[in-house]
Amino acid sequence: MPQTTILAIESSCDDTGAAVIRNGRLLSNVVAGQAVHEQYGGVVPELASRAHQENIIPVVEAALNQAGVTLQELDAVACTRGPGLMGALLVGASFAKGLALCLDIPLLGINHMQAHILAHFIDEPKPAFPFLCLTVSGGHTQLVQLNSPSDFILLGQTRDDAAGEAFDKIGKLLGLPYPAGPVLDKLAQNGNPGRFDFPEPQVAGLDFSFSGLKTSVLYFLQAEIKQNPDFVQENLADLCAAVQHRIVQILLHKFKKAVQQTGITRLAIAGGVSANSGLRNGLLQLAESQGWQTFIPAFAYCTDNAGMVAMAAHFRYLAGDFDDQTLLPDPRLALTAT
Repeated sequence: MPQTTILAIESSCDDTGAAVIRNGRLLSNVVAGQAVHEQYGGVVPELASRAHQENIIPVVEAALNQAGVTLQELDAVACTRGPGLMGALLVGASFAKGLALCLDIPLLGINHMQAHILAHFIDEPKPAFPFLCLTVSGGHTQLVQLNSPSDFILLGQTRDDAAGEAFDKIGKLLGLPYPAGPVLDKLAQNGNPGRFDFPEPQVAGLDFSFSGLKTSVLYFLQAEIKQNPDFVQENLADLCAAVQHRIVQILLHKFKKAVQQTGITRLAIAGGVSANSGLRNGLLQLAESQGWQTFIPAFAYCTDNAGMVAMAAHFRYLAGDFDDQTLLPDPRLALTAT
């Protein structure tokens, strides 16, 4: 059986990633972050694209070296096509298109959200089809049914803020540094989630909403701080625990509803927020109580990385579904688009 070796590039936001996959086995996965955004409290698109330009060649070289693969051994080049920041996507796509043209090998433009889900096929155990996947990140919250590596059905998504945005924005209200999500998670582990009770938005169907939760926390804090200026500092762990508990419960309630509607009991989570300890533990407890199967990727494949792009590219390559030099990034690429 001939070997198929693919170089994959991820540049949708503020992480520059490159990975090499051979016959579905990941050989390397290199990521360079961008600390420049911390002082601004969020990702600055122009600075992100500039940093990608600086990082992409060293990251690709490191991925090839770690894999022990030369450019001449590559059978295809893949890149994230979208969704994401336009300037950031352009850097990765332009590099991939140029390299594919130079080497005269196929080009694969990958949907970032599909890649998050297909990261479950990097390591064992791998879910059987069909399965449900809750993809939660800084920019997206989606509930998806997968019938095959190329058959995605979007069951529900957020109508406003994503779950990751809710963590970061509420964390900012609490005075936590950016990105606030991981800090809030750590503090929550030492807090009492039942001390404060924040409301759960009532949204029909399998869609999500988090903007109302953010507003309720804001008004609650304003009222408490008016009476006690040190309220947040004195109750920080409990506040973090209560916020995390509510966000996790919102996600799990919709997950449970999706199981009831579809009858599918194989559940997976993906995206940066799937690294959250409260969500992981909550899903495991729910699944154990119901007798469901759960699939949670390794931490390295939760946040943005090229390994997941490589796995999605592997499936696309096997299907013979290639792009050409007319490929353009799409910052609003839909989940089911290829």
